[in-house]
Amino acid sequence: MARTIGKLTAAGVEKAKKPGLYADGGGLYLRVTKEGAKNWIFRFMLNRKARSMGLGPVSLYGLQEAREMAYDARKLRYQRIDPIEARRATAMKDRLEKAQAITFDECASRYITSHRAGWRNGKHAAQWQATLATYAEPICGALPVQAVDTALVMRVLEQDVHGATFWVARLETASRVRQRIEAILDWAKVHGYREGENPARWRGHLDKLLPAPGKVRVTRHHAALPHCEVPAFMAALREQEGTAARAFEFAILTCARTNEALSATWAEVNLGEQTWTIAASRMKSGREHRVPLPSRALAILKEMRLLAPRERR
Repeated sequence: MARTIGKLTAAGVEKAKKPGLYADGGGLYLRVTKEGAKNWIFRFMLNRKARSMGLGPVSLYGLQEAREMAYDARKLRYQRIDPIEARRATAMKDRLEKAQAITFDECASRYITSHRAGWRNGKHAAQWQATLATYAEPICGALPVQAVDTALVMRVLEQDVHGATFWVARLETASRVRQRIEAILDWAKVHGYREGENPARWRGHLDKLLPAPGKVRVTRHHAALPHCEVPAFMAALREQEGTAARAFEFAILTCARTNEALSATWAEVNLGEQTWTIAASRMKSGREHRVPLPSRALAILKEMRLLAPRERR
């Protein structure tokens, strides 16, 4: 009587070179690819559908190990359990168990470390660390990242700050903390440390539980100087002595940001072409910015150049 299980031998597996499937019986096959790779597969029928389950390469699993895996898969099949889905469930359970070992604080630290190089401002990482340490860490920092849910996020955003909720008392900071928690939880999900929806998501989630930022407090910008008062202001500013007054005037004339004007170098100025070229690394937009210099701005620069040797002495 022909054998139905255990048809292959270790020597036969070693010698198999021709691409194709070599049956061992009971649904276990040795597969040899056109490239010469060898691996084990388990083929079975479930609910009248053909399924194929990879069991791993021959280089890692010998014939006896492959037979044991196929035996376990057959037992599941006879219980009408899909062995492929069972393996996926086991893998998911293992990932979730590992997630229990990594806390929200650890994820936050690793997120900041991995993104630090992409942040243009060196203070950005410090701001992340400070706000999370102050507002999020006391509530969910030591908890497994998988355990962070909507209730915990709301506890962070609604904690008491000087007699009012954080979301109301310090809206701008609270909004940033929410965004940072959302980013960290997304990072954790991509790395397999948590499952499910992001409880810190605003649109379609927290916007149903918290008032919109625009309704909490009306943003008040600094008042602009009426254009009819600008000539008198500039004349008064020109009468002021000192480098600070000249820097302020220069920034107004060139429509530059304060830091861009204060950090300007002579290497950026071309007096011949009457231009000031700000390097991309110093621009908020990340692009080089070329500014034409009006006559008064040139006069200020020439004045500063005359003062520079004296100041160095």
